[in-house]
Amino acid sequence: MPWKLVPPRTGKTPYWYVRGKYLGISLDKSTGASERRAAETIFRTWKRQAERGEFSQPRRDEPAAATFLSAAVAYMQSGGERQFIQPILARWGEKPLDEIDQIAIDSIAAELYPKATAQTRNRQIYTPISAILKRAGIDKKIKRPKGWRGKKSVSWLEPEQAVALFAAADSRDAEFGLFLRLLFFTGLRLGEALRIQIRHVNLARAEVYIPETKNGEARMVHLPPDLVAALANHPRGLDRPSAERLIRYHAGGRLRDILKEAMAAARLSFPRRQGGFHIFCHTYGTLMARLGADLLETGRWKDRKSSDLYVHLDAKTEARKADSLLTAKRG
Repeated sequence: MPWKLVPPRTGKTPYWYVRGKYLGISLDKSTGASERRAAETIFRTWKRQAERGEFSQPRRDEPAAATFLSAAVAYMQSGGERQFIQPILARWGEKPLDEIDQIAIDSIAAELYPKATAQTRNRQIYTPISAILKRAGIDKKIKRPKGWRGKKSVSWLEPEQAVALFAAADSRDAEFGLFLRLLFFTGLRLGEALRIQIRHVNLARAEVYIPETKNGEARMVHLPPDLVAALANHPRGLDRPSAERLIRYHAGGRLRDILKEAMAAARLSFPRRQGGFHIFCHTYGTLMARLGADLLETGRWKDRKSSDLYVHLDAKTEARKADSLLTAKRG
């Protein structure tokens, strides 16, 4: 009988098992995963290892070494971000944790993403590996690839550009126009905005609750009057099940294409990698700083170093004295 996943048994084990025989390898082994999704990831990894002749089981008299696979499963089951982990698992699988060092991480980054930017490698290799190791109790200092912070230059929308973009989005789909207003007036990250549920929105208090942020802390976000009015006129209304998502879109290539189409219709153009959804975060920071807001106090940024980027983007009062350089007289 080929390998197959066997579900947990009440009162026996909370874990999924893999049982059967595949390529001459007999198996009756726990995946260590209580969720089917995580168990399926492990199952596929073991099959690929067997096909490459890399699958091995510890001898019964030897304690099993902690592996990247077991650490990744524990990380995902604790609520860790699953995105980008599968390709790493396919390469490393049950690689012992004590074999994962800087050279191993640099090597897998080069193997999986040979032509990617330092930012992409950092996001899809270094960051998830670091998170998994920390969850496993290994606080190892990992050097990020050179240039991983990216260029400091950013783009943002001026108010008149935002209005033109809203109009173009409304013409395409009223809910997409509402979505762009939500991003513009709150500075929310794409994932944060897409995860908002009806129950999180309180128009009477002009607030929306964000239970999960990149900073790891839940926060309450203010809704300006223009946004409250737009939400009150949601194309599908707000009188829906409380657990239903506020916005129907999903993150992905299609959503990015819709934004590109709206940008083109509004005759807006930005440098490569600066015209995506993150432009709304930069817009919020830039315009709020221009209005004199303390960006750190908005709760959108976790530290002063991050928020100060936008403070420095606007010309300072002292710098504007250059307007009078030709009239400067010797004292």
